[in-house]
Amino acid sequence: MGCFLTNSSVGKKFVMSISGCFLVLFILFHMSMNLTMLFSRDGYNAICEFLGANWYALAGTALLAAGVAVHFIYAIILTIDNYRARGKQRYAVTVQEKGVSWASKNMLVLGVIVLLGLLLHLAHFWAKMQLVEIMHSEFATATVDGVTFPVAPTNGALLMAVTFSNPVNLVLYLVWFVALWYHLTHGVWSMFQTVGFANDTWYPRLKCIANVVATLIFLGFAIVAIMCYLNSDVYIAEALQLQ
Repeated sequence: MGCFLTNSSVGKKFVMSISGCFLVLFILFHMSMNLTMLFSRDGYNAICEFLGANWYALAGTALLAAGVAVHFIYAIILTIDNYRARGKQRYAVTVQEKGVSWASKNMLVLGVIVLLGLLLHLAHFWAKMQLVEIMHSEFATATVDGVTFPVAPTNGALLMAVTFSNPVNLVLYLVWFVALWYHLTHGVWSMFQTVGFANDTWYPRLKCIANVVATLIFLGFAIVAIMCYLNSDVYIAEALQLQ
């Protein structure tokens, strides 16, 4: 089994599919959690506290990090293999897409953008929340209009509002969400194709599912970011009262 997963093209694509499925499920959960921010800052903070530096959250974080690492490493390996076998033709599939999509030809580039966005997200949120608790610190800090103030690691609502009150951050995250949309429109379909579901009958259905999933994720994240930007003063004031 180990040789199959590491040495054969089918095995490598299978690993990509399984790790990709896991990551898509997590992204859907994360998006759903973020939507709580629009209805209740207190409710969002309750979720953040539940997912703090406790054993199950730390185990989940470690598993998520492993999933990201495996997915990205295998993406690089498959891209190198495809270059060697077919020159510049990448991500060859048994069912050819009509008018091969831009996303299918640039999955590694999109993946790099998604990874860079993840690093930005870790710096803005994980480093000021779960990491602060792991380090047994009482507060992180946030700055608005040149004023720096402490932020409790469970006050995700305040960090969210502060982060997206900055238009530069808003633009960077929207670029990240667009890259994620492109990545998922091809990636979700490719995941099903790899495990044998793609054929002439299921091809259009799976493409539709991939587009719906990617669009829901994009809209869920983008709406929260934009609403935090538009209502930053109100959200920050409410979140400060929850310190």
